[in-house]
Amino acid sequence: MTNVAVLTDSTASIPEEILTNLHIRTVAYYIHRGGEVLRDLVTIQREDFLRWLMTAHFLPTTASPGPGDYMEAYQELAEEGAQEIVSIHMTSDASGAYQAATIAQTMMKEEAPDIKIEVIDTRNAALCQGWMVIEAARAALAGSRLDEIAGKVKRMIPLSHMIQTADTLKYLYMGGRIGKAQSLLGSMLNIKPLIGIENGVIVPLGKAHSRLQAYSMMADMVAEAIGRSKAKIAYVHAGARREVEKLKDLVESKVEVAESIFAELSPALAVHTGPGMAGLCYYLIEA
Repeated sequence: MTNVAVLTDSTASIPEEILTNLHIRTVAYYIHRGGEVLRDLVTIQREDFLRWLMTAHFLPTTASPGPGDYMEAYQELAEEGAQEIVSIHMTSDASGAYQAATIAQTMMKEEAPDIKIEVIDTRNAALCQGWMVIEAARAALAGSRLDEIAGKVKRMIPLSHMIQTADTLKYLYMGGRIGKAQSLLGSMLNIKPLIGIENGVIVPLGKAHSRLQAYSMMADMVAEAIGRSKAKIAYVHAGARREVEKLKDLVESKVEVAESIFAELSPALAVHTGPGMAGLCYYLIEA
């Protein structure tokens, strides 16, 4: 156990090997599929869920963990010896996780006042949130204090950006997560929409006529944002590893990448993107 324990949600979609190596604790989201209640990456895994989703006649609903789920996780970390916890969550505009974790923080303060907990709203999702968690865990393993780790995460928030594309926005629309990208719904068939997150809300970034054009536009956007600086990039997908490999080649021919990883969305996020989503989450490295 490090001086500071790092906790996040399953929707951060961090690869399992990284979670294990960096001692990151996750709390699972809920997926309601008809009469079933599934736990994200616990009772349902990526491949099985995407296979089902491709033939589904209805869209499941998702729910963030409740205060009790976070309270239990905080208690377990305290029992394992943690005196300080940084708790890092998806944008509060799209999920109740941050609010639930804040309630659990208050509950924990009453039960165990010596345990310090910092709860952070990343204003982002998926591997943008995931990068913040990864860097927090690395800092914790290096011996950084809670305030130093929280400060690092908060500095990363405006530097972290997501761009993704898919063959359709129907999953985002049906799931009520379309945000400001609703304007893209009326586009003609065979248009590949590009979307991102700004200040916690999904926004449209452009349209392409093919996947390859969409990837080229993404690479140009990243290159313009990064300039001569360096970035860390996660190539993120939902059952589309070959697609993000194409994206990686285009991006890394234009920008200097300090570190890159491949990551597949958890089922609770894939509900909203649908199968085939490909994109990236990157952050500009501080000078």
